[in-house]
Formats: sequence, structure tokens, C-alpha cells
Amino acid sequence: MKALIVYGSKNGGTAGLAHMIATAFEREGWQTEVKDAAERPGIGDVDVVVVGGGLYANRWVPSVRHWVRQHTATLQNVPVWFFSSGPLDDTARAGDIAPVAGVAKLARAVEISGHMTFGGYLDKHPKGFIASRMARRYAGDWRDPEQVAEWVHYICRSMQVLPELPAQRAAEPTAAKRTKAPATPA
Repeated sequence: MKALIVYGSKNGGTAGLAHMIATAFEREGWQTEVKDAAERPGIGDVDVVVVGGGLYANRWVPSVRHWVRQHTATLQNVPVWFFSSGPLDDTARAGDIAPVAGVAKLARAVEISGHMTFGGYLDKHPKGFIASRMARRYAGDWRDPEQVAEWVHYICRSMQVLPELPAQRAAEPTAAKRTKAPATPA
């Protein structure tokens, strides 16, 4: 099985989460590719796509929003999971933070299988005026590798309940849309 992880990141925290997600998939026996949405990667032959963005002013970074819009038609034919990176505290660990409005709109367009919000990361000396001001009070790392591993394990388990194999999807391009996996548990 193969997973594509596409991310949008300003200061590197979400990029780090994308690599944590890839590592968790690899521990589950999957092959992975991690791509920055700013580089406009294609999707290719994958079994699942995981897309995530850092939240700034309650929006994903532009590169990942544009990437999802560009690939919406293709993403509607493969299981897709979204993740957001943002809270600069431990509130995301509970796993019940809903996607922000813009991410929810993209999620409906793509018909995602689930979404997770993870804690964010803010360096003590970030680039940019606003981030520098925030760092005075909120600098730290709230990304939780254990939460990431649990979420990826859930994705892998839910993929086992899908009735068709990747080869069948490729062989039947006119087949109905994929079967949805259950929503991510709270």
C-alpha cells in the first residue's frame, strides 16, 4: 500500500508533522511519499492521500488550498484524509477540534474520509513580524507523535474495510465513487 502526504507549511511545523505521518505509515508497512504543495506535485498511483496545512488566521496556507482545488476531481476518486496543524497548546490532543470553515469547505468538495487537528509548532525565533510577536508567549512544540501514530493506525484500519483493491480502481475508471471509510473517532 502507498500513501501520498501533501502539506503546506510556513515555518516548518506542518512539514515536520507530514514527516511524522509518513513515519507512522511506514511503521504500518506502507510506502510513502511526502510532498510540499508549493512544489505542485501530482498524485500518481497511491492508495490514500493525506493532505494537511498549517493554520494561520484560521486558514490553511495558500499553497495547500490551491493544490486541493487543482486536484479536486482526482481526489474524489481516492480515499483522502485531511489534517490541520495549529493550536499552540495541548488542546488538540483530545482529537475533537473540528476543521475551520475553509478546510471544511474543501473537505466537502473532496468528500474526505476524515480530518484531524494536531498541535502546532512555533520556533522561539520565527520569521515574520506576527510570528515573532506570538513566539514571545506561545513558542513551543505541541505536535504529539503518539497522537499522529494513533491517527495513522486508524486510517490503516479503515482502509482494510474498503471493498475494492487499488488495481480494481485503476481497471474500472468509470466505476462509482469510492466507498467512504468511517469518520475519525472523537
